[in-house]
Amino acid sequence: MGTMHAIGYTTNLPATDRDALVDLELPVPSPARHDLLVAVFAVSVNPADVKLRAGSAPGGEARILGFDAAGVVRAVGDGVTLFAPGDEVYYAGSVDRPGSDAEFQLVDERLVGRKPATLSFEDAAAMPLTTITAWEVLFERLRLTDNSGGTMLVIGASGGVGSMILQLAKRLVPGLRLIATASRPEAEEWVRRLGADAVVNHRGDLVAQVLETAPHGVDYLFTSHSEGQIETYAAIVKPFGHIVGIDDPEVLDVTPLKDKSIAWHWEFMFTRPVQQTPDMVDQHELLDQVAFLVDAGRIVSTATTRLSPLDAERLREAHRLVESGSVIGKVVVSRQP
Repeated sequence: MGTMHAIGYTTNLPATDRDALVDLELPVPSPARHDLLVAVFAVSVNPADVKLRAGSAPGGEARILGFDAAGVVRAVGDGVTLFAPGDEVYYAGSVDRPGSDAEFQLVDERLVGRKPATLSFEDAAAMPLTTITAWEVLFERLRLTDNSGGTMLVIGASGGVGSMILQLAKRLVPGLRLIATASRPEAEEWVRRLGADAVVNHRGDLVAQVLETAPHGVDYLFTSHSEGQIETYAAIVKPFGHIVGIDDPEVLDVTPLKDKSIAWHWEFMFTRPVQQTPDMVDQHELLDQVAFLVDAGRIVSTATTRLSPLDAERLREAHRLVESGSVIGKVVVSRQP
């Protein structure tokens, strides 16, 4: 099927190094049974991309990153039933396959949703990974329903996942009180707009601030920064409460949670595709549900920084921005459809 433009890395280098990500010319892949071949028009950069580029050896060949994409289906495998060529889609794919930083990408149809009709490719590309993560945190790890109540603390609420947790919880779990952390005025404004009922500054005394607004503690806590924080979380969360973590601490001792019987949950949105679980299609279904919410005006894209074209230079810039830790929302890189 000819060749395509892609962006990858061959060695672990700082994002400031012009060889950290390089432009490549690769063969266009052919779809297997459940695969879609998608023409990628926009991607977003997540902390997962940054971590892999900086610390995971590519193994001798160039590795293509990218775990968010929006584009158009160009070809399908012989077992595909959910999509057809010409469909506009969005998805996060899988960590164990070549990524979306390319002109074309193969992705299993069971991980793909129909792109929200009201969104551009750029705005749609900001959503899949963080949306899937947030959905699984709320409705699978914590098992919340539309009748659930209590209080939830969202650590790092202005980031990609936190921004989606706030929106989904506010719309689908209306009885849940949401406390968000933010350290800058613009971040506080952002999280309040997305649904936070109260805001605390995670750079200050977190325990004192949270207990001032929730004197008896919180029922649920989401964190992307768990290392060295377990004793703090134990002081904030109520007995029999729940914590969900998504980061990768080198060491995590959860013993301080035992006296309160606090449950610790891990969330990893790539579990379904990597483990090939029987319910992989759940990711397709939840992305379709979120597309419906977007088109109904109940959920908004979290794209805030847009770069173009989709090449190595712009992706290096996107990686630098994400590494800075100061980005509110998501960084998107696109090419013209």
